[in-house]
Amino acid sequence: MDNVEDLSVLLKSRHGLLLAETDDEERFLDVVNAVADELNLPVWVWTATKGLSRVDHDPQYMTVRPSRALDFIDHLGSDGVYVFADAHGIMEDPATLRRVKELGQSLAQRQALILTAPKHEIPPELDGLAHKWRLRPPDRGELESLVTRTLRDLETRDLVIHLSHDAIGRIADAVQGLSLRQAERLIQRAALDDGRLTEGDVAGIRDGRAQVLLDSDVLELVETRSLSLDDVGGFTNVKSWLEMRRKAFTSPIPGLDPPRGLLMTGIPGCGKSLAAKAVAASWELPLVLLEPARLYSKYLGESEQRLLQALDTVDVLAPAVLWIDEIEKGFSTGSSDGGVSTRVLGTFLRWMQERSGSVFLIATANDVSALPPELLRKGRFDEIFFVDLPDERSRAAIFALQLARRELDVSRFDVDYLAALTAGHSGAEIEMAIVGGLYRAHAGETNLTQADIEIEIASTVPLSVTRAEDVASLRSWAASRAVTA
Repeated sequence: MDNVEDLSVLLKSRHGLLLAETDDEERFLDVVNAVADELNLPVWVWTATKGLSRVDHDPQYMTVRPSRALDFIDHLGSDGVYVFADAHGIMEDPATLRRVKELGQSLAQRQALILTAPKHEIPPELDGLAHKWRLRPPDRGELESLVTRTLRDLETRDLVIHLSHDAIGRIADAVQGLSLRQAERLIQRAALDDGRLTEGDVAGIRDGRAQVLLDSDVLELVETRSLSLDDVGGFTNVKSWLEMRRKAFTSPIPGLDPPRGLLMTGIPGCGKSLAAKAVAASWELPLVLLEPARLYSKYLGESEQRLLQALDTVDVLAPAVLWIDEIEKGFSTGSSDGGVSTRVLGTFLRWMQERSGSVFLIATANDVSALPPELLRKGRFDEIFFVDLPDERSRAAIFALQLARRELDVSRFDVDYLAALTAGHSGAEIEMAIVGGLYRAHAGETNLTQADIEIEIASTVPLSVTRAEDVASLRSWAASRAVTA
């Protein structure tokens, strides 16, 4: 159901008082006018600067004050759609709010009062009377038309456009969820940045869209453009699993449900976070990080609301990868918080059940024993992977990757020997051995040598020794419950 049809149904079913959420006023008024034409109703618009006026007519005298405009509508008693633009401010005045309530209760069958704002909270006084309605973002057809129109405009300004037909479609996908104005600005900014628009700009447009939509203190956009799955040492089964499902997610086909997500649990410092980043980069999707600790508030009900708002934002941002790091910190079972954790978990489980197929969920956990059974039951995640300490071959690959990342000549180092020295070490501990060696070399004003790294390895007591019991417990849990990563 599109915006026009949706709003038309509401007005026909006598939803006379609507709180409309939109930051695209021009497009919203186009929808209102289309519905009003269908229902043969006049449209009136109030603004704080001009007062109340019928569309294409002069403003009514002394209607700048909201209460006066509401009185005018009441006394007029005529059929019509009355729109109050940016009306969230007028709801803060008790007298005006009371007037809105009285008018809402007395509206006739062919009358509607619509108050617009970017976000609405229904006041208790209007609970049960007002209906909240959100203007849906432009659909694919609208966005494709906008992209074509914008590119034509850029060409007339002597900017260089080098885009295939496929890339034009990818730009339309990259700006989904934005208003037409926001999308146009993003495309123009990408072109004006260097005087040209090429296929390489699509990723920047996609990330720009994510920045616009992620107006949240719970969510964070993670930079992944410099990564790929090749940057992750080991994880052979995870890589194979992801490669097999990539097309099913990015180009879904009828009859095959797209992959929904995976849980990676295991020993800390073994690359779970890096793997999450590399998945998004490999699939050319934005990676959105949700840190569960940021959800919780001291106010009753606010934690659940913050989670709902965050998940709604991710749904709008789709297609995307949602990464929940250390998921046990937000969704573990607990009885000392007045039931907040239970309610937050319930909210999250409902979203997992009902969400669209365009959000791929990656959850990482260190302490899987803290997770509730209902989160781990079959069907919540497509697969649960256990990330163990890297084997010797993987350790050699990690050494090579970490050295190359620091622009060091890998051929100068015997990575196989270093791998043999680091049995029981995590990927993070291997990285810190190289970092420590670099500090040692820098202090001695020399280049990094094999000996520098070996000294750091010899002085490191790995987590597998200091927390041997915990590692054994994790392995025991995973033996019959998870697939080796």
